[in-house]
Order: sequence, then structure tokens, then C-alpha cells
Amino acid sequence: MPEVAAMAQTVVEKIAQAHLAEGPKRPLRTGDFVSIRPFHVMTHDNTSAVMSKFKGIGAKRIHDPKQLVFALDHDIQNRDEANQKKYRAIEAFAKEHGVDFYPAGSGIGHQIMVERGYVVPGSFVVASDSHSNMYGALGAVGTPIVRTDAAAVWAMGEFWWQIPRSVQVWLEGELPAGATGKDVIIALCGLYNHDEVLNAAVEFSGPGVASLSMDARLSISNMTTEWGPLVGWFPVDAITINYLRGVHQRLRTDGIERFAEKDIERWANHPRLTDAGASYAARIVLDLSQVTPHVSGPDTVQVMQSLADMEKKKVAIQKAYLLSCVNSRLEDLEAAAKVLKGKRVASAVKFYLGAASAWVQQEAEKRGIWQTLLDAGAHALPAGCGPCIGLGVGLLEKGEVGISATNRNFKGRMGSRHAQCYLASPEVVAASAVAGYIRGPYESADRAPKREYREFTEKVRAEAVEILPGFPEGVKGRLIFMPQDNVNTDAIYGKDYTYRDDMTPEMMAKIVMENYDPQFAVRTRAGDVIVGGFNFGTGSSREQAVTCLKAKGVRLVIAASFSQTYLRNAYNNGSLCVEVPELVKRLREQFAKEIAAKEKTIISGDEIAIDFTSGTITWRAEKFSFPPLGTVPQSLVIAGGVENLVAKRLGLA
Repeated sequence: MPEVAAMAQTVVEKIAQAHLAEGPKRPLRTGDFVSIRPFHVMTHDNTSAVMSKFKGIGAKRIHDPKQLVFALDHDIQNRDEANQKKYRAIEAFAKEHGVDFYPAGSGIGHQIMVERGYVVPGSFVVASDSHSNMYGALGAVGTPIVRTDAAAVWAMGEFWWQIPRSVQVWLEGELPAGATGKDVIIALCGLYNHDEVLNAAVEFSGPGVASLSMDARLSISNMTTEWGPLVGWFPVDAITINYLRGVHQRLRTDGIERFAEKDIERWANHPRLTDAGASYAARIVLDLSQVTPHVSGPDTVQVMQSLADMEKKKVAIQKAYLLSCVNSRLEDLEAAAKVLKGKRVASAVKFYLGAASAWVQQEAEKRGIWQTLLDAGAHALPAGCGPCIGLGVGLLEKGEVGISATNRNFKGRMGSRHAQCYLASPEVVAASAVAGYIRGPYESADRAPKREYREFTEKVRAEAVEILPGFPEGVKGRLIFMPQDNVNTDAIYGKDYTYRDDMTPEMMAKIVMENYDPQFAVRTRAGDVIVGGFNFGTGSSREQAVTCLKAKGVRLVIAASFSQTYLRNAYNNGSLCVEVPELVKRLREQFAKEIAAKEKTIISGDEIAIDFTSGTITWRAEKFSFPPLGTVPQSLVIAGGVENLVAKRLGLA
């Protein structure tokens, strides 16, 4: 890593700097495109899909087998030969290349990563799964990548990343009796549900952190995924160090030493922290003493209700769940067991139980916790994802209502789209299973913490950029303004075409944006520049949402912000994307009448010019700056995408 001059950095910028493979020759800051060499990369059942991409590139050798971890956890209840064949192929591939492999039943991949020592303070750890945020509980940067990125890490040891803005969540006070880490994240999801932290790196800090157990931190970091951030980071303190010592001791009994006592001492004495004077995009203050048991839903984490209010409604349930990577660790199982001891689950309720890992289950069995749960009537499932991802037994059926200690309650995720699902803490799930309706084990206050949010404005600094051969110094085109926020991938490229193999580029160009504006394809032409609103490209991960615009001849999409999946798919396919929120705000002012008239596609005839050498955009003589596109994004565009770039660098193309 090149030496850099001193400059105030956030902890995420620092950790990215420490894992930098390619990027600016200055201290990293928000918006920078970089190539990161992660400490570890985990894949689960989707390892099979990554294997296909890896082989498709033409790669024969894993760059660094010690970076990789395979953990089968999603469809482990499926005994069909096709699934078992896939599992055998993954295991054989791991053995061939010397990759650490955890078979079905070992536990959920994220839990394995933390309890088996693959995540350490100051490390950068990724997984091809959205709940990689969980690793932030140990002072690491944990963030999700897509399968193409995972294949790139396998082949070259690195992947590209754009450093997100950082939002500080300042925690004060201590949780009152009955409130849990799950209630903290439920409160945050409900209070700040207008994309305040979308695609950000959330940094938890303040005196309240010390009062949260490691299991509580893991739950909070894990479910920041549903809140919207790409990272959910906690500082290293005595609780972190004690947890790591426990991991170290357990691993040593198995003859494994992923880190040494001297490493633990170093993390304790020299924790990585944000510098004084570093820039945050926003600050949230949460008084933990005001957090009370709450319930998310139904069918969304953006709506919360106090448990006290829910109890008045006596919402009947048919299924209850204590499983998943967010709330099925030892502390969670013990809390539920205390509620259930000497009681029985209501006759109209089925209560499903699954530990986060085989080790968690073994510990729960040793302490009598597991038997208490079984005696109460819980149906035990193997350590894995199961119903949380809508796989295996115990799914919600049409007309049913479920209460779950999982992290997602999106409609249809845990079964029928005609069922309802609420999220709550393990204690509330246990108490509800006994009562037959949503309730807690004891009386709770009917209040919610106050909302305290402050946004900071920092202008993007223009910067001279060296342009690589084959990359344009600038782009000019007719401005096509799409003012709506949250334009999703189905609006860009409809589901009716997604699984059709006969769609040629010409056909794709004719149906682009069909579900957003049926006239879009007719009114636009090759060379146009699209400007969209916030969270452009949200929704499913379909790559055609990118490639159909490429087929149309759109050279560049500008937006106030992008869905992270869309952004990754765009550059992974060699398409240019630039975030310029100030431009979008200005366009909304200029075209207020058209927006009020509900025009979906505004074409004024104006030209917009983008200068990549300086990171500036010019429209009607006004200039707007954007984060510089250095060698990393330029190389992706020149190569036509990440797979071509990897093949080129491996000498295969």
C-alpha cells in the first residue's frame, strides 16, 4: 500500500486504506472508487454460481485460497439429488483448491465467520450475501458483494468498491429492563425510514455502546442491512476483546490459531477509530434508556409499533420463529428459554427453532437451554437459514400471521404473499408463542425514542484525473430527466422479459423503461444522458436493467444516488454511473412545473456535458462536481466489465 499524507479520516476510510490494492495516491475519502483486497470472502449455497462465473472467466487457480470460506447454509433441508449434487460439487471444489469448507448443518455462514475467527478488528471482510454488515460488530468493515465480485476475488484477490458516506449513530444511556439489541435496530428502522442512511456506512459510537453485549451488537449490525446501510460498524472495547479471547480459546482446542494473544493485545491497545475532524454526512442520536420493546411490520421494517400498543390489538398468530443470523445466538436462546420455562406453546401455534450454528446449539444443550425450548413445544430445525429465506419446512401459509426473530419480513419472503409477518425480539416471540397472540413476557412502556437527526453538507471537491487510454475525457448528450426517486429495476426492464433468452439488444432497446414510461423508448435516442433521482435502480438484482440502457445507446446515467446493486451491476458490465445530488436538486427546481404535472420523462432539448478530467458537469453554464473516476472505474469501463478485466489481467484475453 502506498504511503499517504496525514488527513482526518473516518474509520471506514482508514480500513479501506489499509486494504487498498489500487486507488488514489492520497488519503481515501467518501466517493472514491478503489480496488480492495479483502481479508476474507464468504460464499454459501451461491458458491455454485460463483464457480460458474470463475470458470467462465477462464480462471484455473484461486489467487489466495486462504481468503475464501465456503459455508452451506441456505437450502440445507432440501435432500433432492440436484441439490445434493450441487453441494458435493462445492465440497469437491473446496478440497481441490484448499478452501475452508463448512458443510450443511455447521451453521449460518455469517455466524461461522465470527465464531471461527475469520473476522477481526480493522479487517475488511465481504460475503456474497446482504447480511455481511454483521461483521461490523467486531470493529471490521463487513459489506456485501455480488457473485461477479466474488469470482473476481477468487481470481485476483480483489474487487472494486466505492467508499460510502459515513453516518454517526451516537448512543447514549443504557437499555431498560426488557429492551434488547433487536429493539434498538427496530427503533432505528422505524424512526429513520426515509433513506437517511441508504448505502451509507453507519458508525455506532458514544457512551451507550459499552452497555451492549456482543450478541446485541451482532444483531444490530446484522439488521442494519434492512435499514439500508452498506456497513454497520461498532468500536472495539472490552466487550469485543473478551469475545475475541473466547473465540481464540475455542479455536485453540481444535488446533486452530487464526490470531494470537499479541494480536488481541494490539487490538485492545490500539483500536482503529475515526480521526477528530473527519467528515460525517449526518449524525443520529439515540437515547437507549428510551428504547422499549417494539414490533416491526407487518411486512416491512419501516413501520414499527410499540409492544404495549400491539398487545391491545391481540393480533393472533399461527407461527413463531426463533432462528436466523440475527437472533439465534446463545444469548437469544437463553432469553427465550427464560420466558418459556415451565410453559407450553399455544395449541394453535407452531414454534420453529434453529440455532445460528452447531456450536451455539451444542452450548445451548450443555446449559439446558435447548431442552427447555423443546419441552415448551418448539420444533427444532438444523442450524441454517431455512424459513427465514423461505426454504424448507415451517413456511407461512395463506392467511397466516407469524411473529419472528429474523431480520426480514418482506411480503412473501417467509412463505405466502398472502400471509403477514411481524419482527420482534426472542423474548417477545417466545411470549407470543405461548399466548397465541403478539405480546411480551411482562408489561412494557408505550413510548418510542425521539427522532434526532442532523445532516451535514460537504461539497464534492473537484480534482484533476489522469485519463487512461480508451476512456473518454468527457461525454456530451441530450439531457433526459427522470425526476422520480426509487425507480426500480422492473420499471427499467420488466419482469416479462427477464427470463427470456431470445431478447436481442435491438429488442431490449425497444422496451427500455416500459414500466416507467411507455413512451420512453420512442422519445429517447442513442447518445442521450439520463439523470435520475435518489436510489435509482432499486429492487431486484437483474443485470438487464443495466444492459438494456447500454443497448439503447445511453452512455451515462447520472443520479442523486444509486441502489448499490444497480451500481455494481453497471460497472461490472462496463457502464458509467455518476452520483451528483446537487444537479438533481437543481433540475427539480428548474422543472418544478413539469414535475407537478407528473411528467415522468422530461426532455427540454438541453445538452449536458461531463468532464472526467476534472470531475465536473456543466448544464446551462452551471457547474457541478462529482467524485473523481480514477483508474479503477476507468479500467472497468475500458474492458467492458469486470469479467473481461479479470480475464485480461490474468492473460486470458
